[in-house]
Amino acid sequence: MERAQIESIILDMATKARRAARVIGALPTAVKNRILLDVGEALLARKDFLLAENEKDLIEADARGITPAMRNRLQIGPQGIEDMVRGLREVAALEDPVGEVNEMSRRPSGITVGRMRVPLGVVCMIYESRPNVTIDAAALCVKAGNAVILRGGSEAIRSNLALAGVLQEVLARHQVDPAIVQVLSFTDREGIDVLLQQEECIDLVIPRGGEGLIRAVTEKSRIPVLKHYKGVCHAYVDEDADLDMAVRIVLNAKVQRPGVCNALEGLLVHRAIAGAFLPQVVAALKQEGVRLLGCASSRVLAEGIEPAAESDWGTEFLDLALVVRVVADLDEAMDYIDRYGSRHTEIILTNSYARSQRFLREVDASAVMVNASTRFNDGGQFGLGAEIGISTTKLHAYGPMGLKELTTRKFIVFGAGETRA
Repeated sequence: MERAQIESIILDMATKARRAARVIGALPTAVKNRILLDVGEALLARKDFLLAENEKDLIEADARGITPAMRNRLQIGPQGIEDMVRGLREVAALEDPVGEVNEMSRRPSGITVGRMRVPLGVVCMIYESRPNVTIDAAALCVKAGNAVILRGGSEAIRSNLALAGVLQEVLARHQVDPAIVQVLSFTDREGIDVLLQQEECIDLVIPRGGEGLIRAVTEKSRIPVLKHYKGVCHAYVDEDADLDMAVRIVLNAKVQRPGVCNALEGLLVHRAIAGAFLPQVVAALKQEGVRLLGCASSRVLAEGIEPAAESDWGTEFLDLALVVRVVADLDEAMDYIDRYGSRHTEIILTNSYARSQRFLREVDASAVMVNASTRFNDGGQFGLGAEIGISTTKLHAYGPMGLKELTTRKFIVFGAGETRA
C-alpha cells in the first residue's frame, strides 16, 4: 500500500476516534455495561464465524512455520470464546471510576476545589498474536470511557477484524458511534509508524508483546507510551527465612507458568542459610526440569547448578531456567536487583520485620512483596478485576493497569462569584 494511502486511512481513523471519545466519555455506566454484556452474547451467537476466521489465521501461520508456543497464543478455540465472554461480564460488574469526585476543599479565596476522574480519551493498543486482547482491551477502554484503536499482529488479522466487527455491530445497535473501537485493517508495518505520529488525536499508546516491539514503539512514538520491556523478577531468601516456605514460593514463582512476565528469573540467597537452603530448592527445581545457572559459591553448595555466564545475570528466560547467586546480606541483594532487575516484581522471603520493611521501602519495582510468589503481580490477583497490561514506568501508572489506570483526574472548581485579588 502507498504511504499516502496509509496516512489517509490512519488520519481518518484517528479523527473518528477523537470524535467518538467524546461520545463514550459521556455515556452512563448502565449503557456501557449493557454494551459489554451484549458483546458477550454476540460473541456466543457468532462463535462459528469467529472460529472459522481464526482457523484461516492458523492455517496461514502453520504454512509460515509458526512455533507451537505462538500457535497456542494465536488459537482462540471454544474455550477462548467463553473466556472472553466471562471477561466482558467481569468488566461490566466492576465499579465505574469515571466521574468520581474527591479531595474537595474550601480555599481561603472562597472557591471549593476538588478532583474528578475522567477518561484518557483515545488509547492506541499495539499487540502481538493474542486475538483475545482485542476484546479485553476494548472492554476495559469502553468501561473507562475511552475510544480505542487496535493494531494486532499480522498473524491474527482475520481474527481481530472479526472480533472488532462484532464489537462495532453491538455499538451500532445501541446507536453509539462504532468508531469507539477500531482495528487497523491492513498489516503494513508502516501503519504503526504513522499511528505513532498522531499525537493530536491519540492520548496514550500501550504496546503489548516482546521487548523488541516495545522498544521500537517507544523509539518512534510522538505520543506517551506506557511500557514494560521485560519481567526480570527476583526472590531474595533472607537469613531469617522459613526454608520450607521459601522452597514452595520459589517453586511456584518459577514453575507454574515460566513463560509469563511475572515468573521468577533470579534467586538470591543469604550466605548464612545457603548451605541448608540451596540443596533443598535445587532438588525441587531440578525435579520440575528447571535448568540452574549459578555463581561459584552456589555451585559448591549444591549439585546440579551450571556455571552462569555474565550475560545470564538479568536475563528474562521465559522458560524453565533460573540464575542463582549467594549474597552476603540484604544490601548486596538490593544492589544486585538495582543492577539487573526490570522494575517488574521483586520479593523477599524473611521472618525479619525490619528487613522486610527496608526491602519494601528501598526496592524499586512495580510490585514489591514479602513472603509471596512473584506470580501474584496481576490485575485480577490485586483486585483490579482485569488489566490491560503491567507498566514498569512511573508516569502515569506503575504496575498492573486496570480501569482507574485508563483514566486521569482533572481539577474542578465551584465558586459563588469569587474573583482573584
